[in-house]
Amino acid sequence: MDKRVANADVAIERLRDGASIMMGGFGLCGVPNNLIEAVRRKGVKNLTVMSNNAGTTDSGIALLLQTHQVKKMIATYVGENKLFEQQV
Repeated sequence: MDKRVANADVAIERLRDGASIMMGGFGLCGVPNNLIEAVRRKGVKNLTVMSNNAGTTDSGIALLLQTHQVKKMIATYVGENKLFEQQV
């Protein structure tokens, strides 16, 4: 079975408001930036995001924080993201 999809927008087409998302990445490495940008474009809200960290102020999960799409964040380290700190 071929599970490849055409692009990130197709990959998240079933994503709905209130969903929980686990994201990979460590610091600025391995962050699923294309998927994060697709989630931002789609505009889903009230997301619970689980990740190693909250990204930086201008990249990664911060893109979803800027648009107030994240309701709850579960992370092990949040020290680099001033926007996240303000929203908490």
